[in-house]
Amino acid sequence: MSTDLSPADISRIIEMAWEDRTTFEAIELQFGLNESAVVALMRREMKASSFRMWRKRMAGRVTKHAALRPAEMNDGGPHIARHRIPQR
Repeated sequence: MSTDLSPADISRIIEMAWEDRTTFEAIELQFGLNESAVVALMRREMKASSFRMWRKRMAGRVTKHAALRPAEMNDGGPHIARHRIPQR
């Protein structure tokens, strides 16, 4: 796992990991952390109860893995975070 992550990077990874529509592959592409590294980071950075809640939430969630997502979600196009305001 990369040890040169800034506190802002760690915060963003945690945010992305909690998001339903952000895949582990997207996190790996942006930060170089595979799923097991993200799980280790979450375990290290979160309270134990929060980590357990996250793991329970992520278990079996098809949207967290690109290969398991419905075809219309894997169109290969740019995916816009719907919770962000577009830059003007």
